[in-house]
Amino acid sequence: MAGVLHFTLLLFLHCGSFVFISTTVDSDAAFTLTGNSTKVPTTGVYSKTTTEPPKTTATTDHHTADRATPKEEEEEEEEGPLELECPPLGLESLRVKDTQLRASSYKRRGLGPHRGRLNIQSGIEDGDIYDGAWCAQYRDKNQWLEVDAQRPTRFTGVILQGRQSIWSWNVVHTYKVQFSNDSVVWKPCMNGTEEAVFEGNPVNSEIPVLSLFNTSTVARYIRINPQSWYENGTQGDICLRAEVLGCTVPDPNNIYPWQTEATETRDKLDFRHHNYKEMRKLMKSVNEACPDITRIYSIGKSYKGLKLYVMEISDNPGKHELGEPEFRYVAGMHGNEVVGKEILLNLMQYMCQEYKAGNQRIVHLIKETRIHLLPSMNPDGYELAFKKGSEMAGWAAGRYTYEGIDLNHNFADLNSGMWTAIELETDRSKLINHYFPIPEQYTSEDAFVAPETRAVINWMQNIPFVLSANLHGGELVVTYPYDMTRDWAPREHTPTPDESFFRWLATAYASTNQVMSNPDRRPCHNKDFLRYNNIINGADWHNVPGSMNDFSYLHTNCFEITVELSCDKFPHAIELPIEWENNRESLLIYMEQVHRGIKGVVRDKDTEAGIPDAIIKVDDIDHHIRSVTDGDYWRLLNPGEYRVTASAQGYFPSSRTCHVRYDHYPTICDFRLTKVPKQRLKDILAKGGKLPKDLQLRLRQLRLRKLRVTTKALNQRRAAAAAREAKRV
Repeated sequence: MAGVLHFTLLLFLHCGSFVFISTTVDSDAAFTLTGNSTKVPTTGVYSKTTTEPPKTTATTDHHTADRATPKEEEEEEEEGPLELECPPLGLESLRVKDTQLRASSYKRRGLGPHRGRLNIQSGIEDGDIYDGAWCAQYRDKNQWLEVDAQRPTRFTGVILQGRQSIWSWNVVHTYKVQFSNDSVVWKPCMNGTEEAVFEGNPVNSEIPVLSLFNTSTVARYIRINPQSWYENGTQGDICLRAEVLGCTVPDPNNIYPWQTEATETRDKLDFRHHNYKEMRKLMKSVNEACPDITRIYSIGKSYKGLKLYVMEISDNPGKHELGEPEFRYVAGMHGNEVVGKEILLNLMQYMCQEYKAGNQRIVHLIKETRIHLLPSMNPDGYELAFKKGSEMAGWAAGRYTYEGIDLNHNFADLNSGMWTAIELETDRSKLINHYFPIPEQYTSEDAFVAPETRAVINWMQNIPFVLSANLHGGELVVTYPYDMTRDWAPREHTPTPDESFFRWLATAYASTNQVMSNPDRRPCHNKDFLRYNNIINGADWHNVPGSMNDFSYLHTNCFEITVELSCDKFPHAIELPIEWENNRESLLIYMEQVHRGIKGVVRDKDTEAGIPDAIIKVDDIDHHIRSVTDGDYWRLLNPGEYRVTASAQGYFPSSRTCHVRYDHYPTICDFRLTKVPKQRLKDILAKGGKLPKDLQLRLRQLRLRKLRVTTKALNQRRAAAAAREAKRV
């Protein structure tokens, strides 16, 4: 609804006084606010009511052969998030630096002003140096948290949360706001003739509460001044987390504007948040722009019936080519962690544009790799978070599926069975170390397995993926398997047999990511991953049973890592170009790692036909992989010299030495296996064929040997019988 918004310009004169210039501008704010109708008529908790469609049971599509271009379906107009007049300054996204935050006082370093950021997460220890809010040292109405915008800014509102802690519960009930141009002389935010008092968090410390000012104010500094809080007798502390809304205005005194302007990308991409409907439109537009190298297909449906769309990018879409590795990116496993989704949508646009422009790096990648991009694994969760909006979704809204399932704990736990078998079996030659079967109880219809998980497992089993990454948000780190600790410890380094290569993969992404590789960056929440070079074994961070990474490694040939892309799970749209710039090179570098190691084809020596399901063993690495339908295989390895053995049922094994170099292409290691005579004879006779001379000779030798053995045995029995008869007589 169009309306009139009062605009107040606050100017600081050299004599120390303020002058107000009031004007009016049109506003198209379309939102509903509820709040105090006397003291704070323009503030409150943003809320919308939505009617959920009836629950339906999803079915999984057979996707490997069908082209499933999204169609314009008949849908109800979806209700979107609140349209904010001005974006956040960036307390949550860390665009606002620690040096821009001050406070009247603070209890200790872990509760300093740098911790007063929206959605910041605390450590698990009581008194942690990474606590979950700014907390004042004193309990009076003179305490404040100050934000320096560093340039003239038109402030329009504040978002507030309470303290995030498992040990303490602290919220601010009401607060005032003041503005300044020099942090010395302050002017209060007014509500008519009275100083405005805004509502904070009355009940829940995690729910963000939005307060919009009835008149926007231009200044450089803003203070949040708590007036009432949960006192808990006399023990209640003044604690809060906040985000400030504001629009940068031109500064006539700024001679060098490039020094303060945010770095933006030169890529012409669609930088905005895409709900399910808009995501389908974008994917369709990419497919129409590059029909020769793209294909859209669905691997299944969510609980509420939203399709899990995948964009395939290849020079021969829809077909597995002999010797060409399959790669996948998966995003949106947690629906509220949206950066991964948006950069995958950006990636498909970018690769289409650059392919058409003749970028040889992209052309080579597309011709040599079959790429699959799943931007939204949990579309139901994303839609929930999207409707709340980037600043109002909090930390957890939309993380889980519609059924309340955390997809990152929903895959079959194959680790426990593996470790139990290792403990019980004394003969290690009898142990399997790859292609672990899925437990029967997990595959039953009654198993608590999300349809989204079932769809992805079916996808993994149908396409021979070699390398993958699972894109998350809320931190800046790359994790690698195992994600589950061996003895269910809260955290413990738990390496795979391919530890060295997984560390290489993690480093390849982290070292080329612009923000991760910045040595001056601050920790996101409660762990300083810079100390680990921004990579960590997943189980050494926290125990995650049933993760997709571990399942992929133990059940298929595919190596997979997790990339935590940003401190802010759901950043404002203005942050998306920066997120793309931070990750563009990393995304490409990581895809290129699928061509490291060795690859080849395991063939029948006589027929030259590919042998499927052949086991590829690398000496000193206790994890095998297998050839796929056409006999081709890919084994990811670091540079070095390896003794490799290929074996298959009915064939003699074959070994050879393979040298992996530092080049950006794999070493070719083909194998030709000879069938054991018995198997070879069975195959020829089954086809009604004529026996070759070498096999006829071999068969004659076997018959003569058998005849000699049987004759010898018969003669021995006759001699024994004669001896018994002579003795009897």
